[in-house]
Amino acid sequence: MKAFVYRGSGLKALEDRPRPVIQVAGDAIVKMLKTTICGTDLHILKGDVASCTPGRILGHEGVGVIDSVGAGVTAFRVGDHVLISCISSCGKCEYCRRGMYSHCTTGGWILGNKIDGTQAEYVRIPHADTSLYPIPAGADEEALVMLSDILPTGFECGVLNGKVAPGSIVAIVGSGPIGLAALLTAQFYSPAKIIMIDLDDHRLEVAKRFGATDTINSKNGKAVESLMQITDQRGADTAIEAVGIPATFELCEKIIAAGGTIANVGVHGTKVDLFLENLWDRNITITTRLVDTVSTPMLMNVVQSKKIDPKLLITHRFKLNDIMKAYDTFQHAAETQALKVIITM
Repeated sequence: MKAFVYRGSGLKALEDRPRPVIQVAGDAIVKMLKTTICGTDLHILKGDVASCTPGRILGHEGVGVIDSVGAGVTAFRVGDHVLISCISSCGKCEYCRRGMYSHCTTGGWILGNKIDGTQAEYVRIPHADTSLYPIPAGADEEALVMLSDILPTGFECGVLNGKVAPGSIVAIVGSGPIGLAALLTAQFYSPAKIIMIDLDDHRLEVAKRFGATDTINSKNGKAVESLMQITDQRGADTAIEAVGIPATFELCEKIIAAGGTIANVGVHGTKVDLFLENLWDRNITITTRLVDTVSTPMLMNVVQSKKIDPKLLITHRFKLNDIMKAYDTFQHAAETQALKVIITM
């Protein structure tokens, strides 16, 4: 089978690999139909994720069809169309019982990280009964690819952890796919303002179409002043960091209101300074989280009812044979105006 493989920092290749096989009774083999590229995949290629070693097939998102199942799988049969969760969960360990599937003792974020992932023609899914979701008949499978990771990530790590509330002021730093997913799902709670901050005017225009009340281009270095002017010098009740670099987290520290919450979503590969001398008396909360995908069933219902349309995030489509071009397009989003790319087998 064809598979996209991480070969070390800055190195990648489309290779022929053996098809995966059932290893334990709870496994399923899924024939991939559609997958995508995540910002986390770019962090892996930069060498930011030490747990992912050279030789790994990347990818942790997608939809497919069950090709075979282990003897212990009871919820799925060959031929079922399924959504693949980016998080594998046994459903039984201490962390799973607490709803912290990302810290499952035999799962968590392993696809495309510690085991081979979804950017291939076939993938092995451990704990299939609790790590796959049946796709309703007639559902738009392209739209559902967005439910593998970015929609639950933006919602759980940004909106829920950020304690977005009716009438509140929300600032989202980073108008890429994750920031836009947070923007879409923050509207569930009717905040008074959702302010998007980014360097890219095109992405800010997209954010406006997706429901942002205000946008700020931070290229001139005056994002803090602009936000304070919009909020009558109050700041944001929730600041969602959706990039994963020191400058964006530090911006969140500067714009947070007294009593507010900074919700980190971005993957950080280097240290970030915490300016506690400015924050110690501000009654703020800082949250971190890896997505647990506990919200996936709810989000599937919301998408099926057409309350939100995650397909709007898709800007480019490629075949698996063109995945190198897909990565190049995704990596150069400022020039290509890429948000999410769909890769079809």
